[in-house]
Amino acid sequence: MSGMRLYLLRHGRPDVEPGRCYGGTDLDVPMDEHLRVINANLPLLPRGLPLYASPLRRCRELAGMLAQRLGVQAPVLDTRLAEMHFGAWEMQPWDRIPREEIDAWAADMAEYRPGNGERVMDVAKRVAGFHADLLAGKTEGAIVVAHAGTMRLLKECAHGGPVRDIALRAARSRHGIAYGGLLVLEFAQGNSGQ
Repeated sequence: MSGMRLYLLRHGRPDVEPGRCYGGTDLDVPMDEHLRVINANLPLLPRGLPLYASPLRRCRELAGMLAQRLGVQAPVLDTRLAEMHFGAWEMQPWDRIPREEIDAWAADMAEYRPGNGERVMDVAKRVAGFHADLLAGKTEGAIVVAHAGTMRLLKECAHGGPVRDIALRAARSRHGIAYGGLLVLEFAQGNSGQ
């Protein structure tokens, strides 16, 4: 069975106070941070692969700069790669979000709507759709500039199974993806996670 190699690159540290919830908020990243991420990862990325990115500024700008450095076409911006939107929680300090709401989310990670925003299941469905389209394209690989949440979901797509299982595994996994962090995943063709 043939496969695909996916290079997942997380955006740099956005210009936001630590301890704030900012999933779907469109934040700036300082230029020196973009350059740090590019300089650290450029030697690790192959030339000639298609480049995809979340349309949120912190990914879109990084991907555009990366495309120039790699000498490839402009990145394909795909809304399915956007980070989870936390509704009324967006830009709130985590310690000011009512504990009972956080507990309710922890009790039902896949279906609860934090701040009446997106469910993890909503994000998992769109990320799994992106993953399935990549596999159907029969490309040997791709570079994806995205967010920690969507990267965790793509990582779980590699293990396959129903979308609900992908969502739950991603929601329960430790975050552990640094700003500017790179994950390299191998996918078997036909393992779409659908």
